[in-house]
Amino acid sequence: MSEPAPGFLKHPDYQVEITPTDDRIRILVGDCCLADTQRPLRVTESRHRPVWYVPLEDLDAEFIEPTDHQTYCPFKGNASYWTVDAAGTRLENSIWGYRTPYRECEPLMDHVAFYTDRFTLEVNGEPVADDGPGWTE
Repeated sequence: MSEPAPGFLKHPDYQVEITPTDDRIRILVGDCCLADTQRPLRVTESRHRPVWYVPLEDLDAEFIEPTDHQTYCPFKGNASYWTVDAAGTRLENSIWGYRTPYRECEPLMDHVAFYTDRFTLEVNGEPVADDGPGWTE
């Protein structure tokens, strides 16, 4: 079992809600469909816009490559990154995921998220705003 997140120990009121849905999520780079799944996770986090995570196995592996880039979240753990090369576009470190998330966020394992200001994200056929993940106002 993974370790507990130090962020929740320090900030017990902080929320990371991970909700499995059967919404159809498509991730597009131009006309190229990078992912098409009905097994996404919708993650809502305190003071952040919602983020969709899709199973890594539902991505077209032909278009992605892992990178050495990493970031850290005290609630989720160490994030790994992937670069996309599709439809004549190269998007460096534009996908991230938690290979070994902290205990509270274990459902994120083997799922990845996307910088929506670099991709077209569709939820049930409707494009989602491209303002990217991040803090809410």
